[in-house]
Parts: sequence; C-alpha cells; structure tokens
Amino acid sequence: MSDDSARLRLGGMALANGLLVSGPTSWAIAVVDDNGQVVVGSGPRPRIAAGIFERVPLARGVIRMAESMMAVPAARAGMPEARLAMEDAPVGIVVASTMIAAAIARRRIRSVVLQEATAATLSLAPMLMMLRMSPASRWHAVEHKSIAAYERAGAAGLDTNAADPKEHPRCGSNLVLPLVVSGAIGNIVARRVPGMRRRAVVRAAALVAGIGASVEAFSFAERNPRHPVARVIHGAGHAIQAGFVTREPGEAELAVGRAAMNEILRAEQAEVVE
Repeated sequence: MSDDSARLRLGGMALANGLLVSGPTSWAIAVVDDNGQVVVGSGPRPRIAAGIFERVPLARGVIRMAESMMAVPAARAGMPEARLAMEDAPVGIVVASTMIAAAIARRRIRSVVLQEATAATLSLAPMLMMLRMSPASRWHAVEHKSIAAYERAGAAGLDTNAADPKEHPRCGSNLVLPLVVSGAIGNIVARRVPGMRRRAVVRAAALVAGIGASVEAFSFAERNPRHPVARVIHGAGHAIQAGFVTREPGEAELAVGRAAMNEILRAEQAEVVE
C-alpha cells in the first residue's frame, strides 16, 4: 500500500506477548512465541449486519463495541501462539476483591453518589495497578507508537515508531470516564426501582445504554477535541495511559509492532485487490 493512498483507520489491542491490529476488513497479529520467534498472521474481521441500527445513536455505539470485541476471539483462534493480556493474571481474585470492597463501600457511605464514585474507584484501581506491572503495558505502548507512526507518515513512518508518544488520543482509556459515569447513573436509577427482577432489568438496560453513550462520547471527543467535555475525557484517558497502562517498550518489542502493522497493511491491500 503506497503512502499516496488514503490511510486506513486502525485500532489495536495489546496482548501479553505481542500486538493485535484491526483495520476496516481484517485483523493482524504479531507475537513472540515460546521459542522467542516472531509469528505473524491475519484474517477477516468479523462484522455485524445491523442494518438501520448502524446509524441509530446509542445502538451504533453498542454495535461498534461488539465488533471490536469480536475481533479478539477470532484473532485468538487464528493465532494460537497469541496470549491475551490478562490471561496469566489473577483476574478472578482481583474481580472478587473489588466487588467485595465496592459492596462494603455502598453499605458504609450514606451519599448514593459518593457510594457509586467510591465503588467505581475501588473497581478500577486494582486492575490499573495489575496492568501497570504486566508486560502488556509495554505492548500497549507499542500499539500506540506503531499506529501513531502510520498516521503520521504512512507505511514509511513505521521505521521510526520509537519516536512517537506512548499515549494515543484514540486509546480505549478514553472510554473509562464515560463508562464510569454512565454506570454510576445507571446504578442510581436502578436503586429507585422496586423489586429485584425489575431492578436487574433496569441495570442490564442501563449497562447497554451506558456502553452506547460512552462510545458516542468517545466519538464526540475525537471530532471536537477542543470542546470542554472532550478535554475532560481525553485528560482522564491520557492520565490513565501515562500513569498506569503504558510503559516505554524496547526495540525488540517495537520491531514486533512494525511486523503487525506491515501485516495489517498487506491484509487490507489484499482485500482491496480481491
């Protein structure tokens, strides 16, 4: 793919041993296997045929989120050498401990708003710390640097991906604040609904609506980066990236990032030719 052609809108995901990159039609992975060799692969990206709902606010956000998540098991199945970022981490213990801490906070704190804010903080903190200590934090930086290098100078920019920042304005970290806010609102509303079954239904509906609203907020912030709301969203996301979920990678890891990027460009070009 020449640098003169339109640049693709690419997304990515850090793995425990490499990088997953997704394009409009394909996914690509480059990982370091158990023997220390770089293994590369690609395949078609799963899509959801949602018809008119792809243009409906909130619904389209849920669809986009679902499609991005669907690429992960598809890529994992197509590349057995890949390991997910949290695959070797004690996720169950962390989730259980945060749920217990959040439940205690809700019982001890009188203010409903403060209860939800505290519960959200307690839920996020252990995960962020675990990501900080995980090798995935370096692969997360590889993802940002590689995509930023491509956005800066096309395929030719990949050779200098070390020079690009480890934080990226389109990182999923920018979804954290909208998700926390929408989740807190949903929980507050659900508390006012009588009956456990009705309350559960409201919570589930609020969760789906919150995901859609968060993606809409993410898109709004990307289109209007100078808007005060966008500044808050990007500020929170940047702080999470800089402080917890990215660490400067080494040259060997950056080379794996270049391999993943070259593979996604090859896969997308092959799709166009066909």
